Amino acid sequence: MHTVRRFARVARACALVSMAAACGTTDPAPLPKPSEPLTALPRQLTAAERAVIDGSNAFAFGLLREVNAANRDANVFISPVSASMALGMTMNGAAGTTLDEMRSMLGFGTLPLADVNASYASLIALLRGLDPATEFRIANSIWYRDDFPFNEAFLGTTRQYFDAEVRGIDFEDRSSVDVINAWVHEGTNGKIPTILETIPPEAVMYLINAMYFKGSWRDRFDPAQTRDDQFTTAAGTPVPVRMMHREGGVAYYADAELEAVDLPYGNSAFTMTVLLPREGRSAEDLAATLTPDRWNAVTNGLAGAEGDVYLPKFTLTFKQLLNDQLQALGMRAAFGAADFTPMSPRGRDLFVSKVLQKTFVDVNEEGTEAAAATAVEISVTSAPARITFRADRPFLFAIRERLSGTILFVGKLVTPPAG
Repeated sequence: MHTVRRFARVARACALVSMAAACGTTDPAPLPKPSEPLTALPRQLTAAERAVIDGSNAFAFGLLREVNAANRDANVFISPVSASMALGMTMNGAAGTTLDEMRSMLGFGTLPLADVNASYASLIALLRGLDPATEFRIANSIWYRDDFPFNEAFLGTTRQYFDAEVRGIDFEDRSSVDVINAWVHEGTNGKIPTILETIPPEAVMYLINAMYFKGSWRDRFDPAQTRDDQFTTAAGTPVPVRMMHREGGVAYYADAELEAVDLPYGNSAFTMTVLLPREGRSAEDLAATLTPDRWNAVTNGLAGAEGDVYLPKFTLTFKQLLNDQLQALGMRAAFGAADFTPMSPRGRDLFVSKVLQKTFVDVNEEGTEAAAATAVEISVTSAPARITFRADRPFLFAIRERLSGTILFVGKLVTPPAG
């Protein structure tokens, strides 16, 4: 029976991999040409949605600050909203201090969980279809060990509010890694090929967000204007770069510490805002001191100007284990003495063992392509390592009464007697 069940698991996993491969990851269809710029959302945001957005932005700058501190003088590219969604799903399985810390860290204060979930759901729907001239995908999934008990109410909540794909699979089957990676590959249009290398024996669940963005500049850079140039690193070293250039109207802001430009994509719902520190100031310090209020001052202060914009053409990938950064931001209990009883009847044995994010970005004359995948790994504290016990040499044995500890019999077997 066990062999039949395992064969069925393997067959199902292989089928899922085949389906993902069949779907393939092809380049998206060309984006429509921009039309009139969008000047307002199709509806007003609710108070809860506004609170979730404000909280998410505060989390974004906190996460940037912590990741930047771990990567001084190195490139950084993170997706706070991808991390927020993966952790938001996880938060629905938390209780007590674990829940309070996660909700506070994500910027939601004491906002009721029902309001947070409803806002996640409506914002996912809003962002997916906001700008027809820009492609933006959000996908969520939960993968759990199929022989471990999880509460259906928790799984149902993630389906309802996060539009999550929820599957129980055989974590001991190596093809399960391929199934999960194929889902991430598809959800990021191939820009994040893998999120897992192996599934450790103690892992029982992965909560994953995948995100993909492709937008063409509303006012494109002319490739004929791209020139070989130099870029001065934080260490003061000049390095060669392909520098794009365009001239004309642009939204611009400047103060004593920085200057900024805002470069819209498609119908202007999505933009790239570039913050350039003034001479003598560093990007490291700017990242360390950026707050929601400071950000709002910049974006609210953008105004039309005429001039030249020079922007390097670049592609980069980034990978960051976020455990230390999230703990520094206040999410501590989830990594240790956690309470995930809403997630599982064995929720006191569960903890967050890993939060990993991988990202990709390509900035060129046509526009920008970006992707992110965030995986929250849930592990069980009491899961023993897989063992093989063969009593094929002399051994001792005892018969005891367990509750009192009374040993009733004890013996040693050196040579098994003939049948």
